[in-house]
Amino acid sequence: MPVLIVNQEEVPGLLPMAECMEAMAQVLATLARGQALLPLRSILWLPEKVGGLGLMPAVLLPERVTGVKVITFFPGNEGTELDTHQGAVLLFEAERGRLLAVVDATSITAIRTAAVSGVATRALAREDAGDLAILGSGTQARTHLEAMRVARKIRRVRVASKDPEKARAFAERESAKHGIAVEPVASVREAVAGADIICTATSSREPILLGEWISLGAHVNAVGSSVPVARELDTAAVVRSSLYVDRRESALNEAGDFLIPKKEGAIGDHHIIGEIGEVLTGRIHGRTTAKEITLFKSLGLAVEDVASARIIYEKAKASGQGRFLEFGGSRHAND
Repeated sequence: MPVLIVNQEEVPGLLPMAECMEAMAQVLATLARGQALLPLRSILWLPEKVGGLGLMPAVLLPERVTGVKVITFFPGNEGTELDTHQGAVLLFEAERGRLLAVVDATSITAIRTAAVSGVATRALAREDAGDLAILGSGTQARTHLEAMRVARKIRRVRVASKDPEKARAFAERESAKHGIAVEPVASVREAVAGADIICTATSSREPILLGEWISLGAHVNAVGSSVPVARELDTAAVVRSSLYVDRRESALNEAGDFLIPKKEGAIGDHHIIGEIGEVLTGRIHGRTTAKEITLFKSLGLAVEDVASARIIYEKAKASGQGRFLEFGGSRHAND
């Protein structure tokens, strides 16, 4: 049976940011309606946790597709020629179980993570928000700049990184790409001063963003940490914020930005107002005042990967991009 193979370079052309944002809004609403099956991710850690293998399965019932993202996470790759996250998304149809596509997971993860933050920003940030601070200078910083420019009319961008040279390189590259001045700054505090949209996209395991630095009325997308023992925001930042998540069950089990303040006794489970999908479907409210600080804690969900792979599959099939290879799946004649 023919199976579509889509490599890392081909994914962005088949999954443009604006289109991905619309798809992520749809799939988060699908999840909120109970029309998806989504177990918690499973992580197999290598000895001494030098790296891990993550399995993220999901089923989208209305679309009749299922799939799994299989991805490795090796923090030591940071700064090398290899991405810290590598793997594939396998897409199956859910009627007879046929494998439809094998798609590079690195590009999907980069785009869909930022697209979900874009959806959250569109739902929670003030309408006039446009002063953007990006914390981090890697892949997610790049795609988050793109997503924020889709979500809001961005008038100012500052970037801070633990490596000032990387911040300068990011600013130069992205300024030329987007035709907007990106300012490299020396510290996180300088980056977020007066910002009304903040994206934390770092690999830090300790807080880099302090609550006292966040301006009233700001919206924060926290995307860098997806394990219970690491966080980018300090306790005060979470306590000050109205907290929304991609999925409540995932946050209660995996979100260090939430779980560490909870362990300290600063907040309880009720501090989570709800899921972004619930805001999109009108089940819960979003921002209520201009001075409110809203926080979206993103963990990344398999439904987002499966939905992205489905878009890529349909577009590739229609346009002739990618490669279809005979892969198997037929019953052997002598069975």
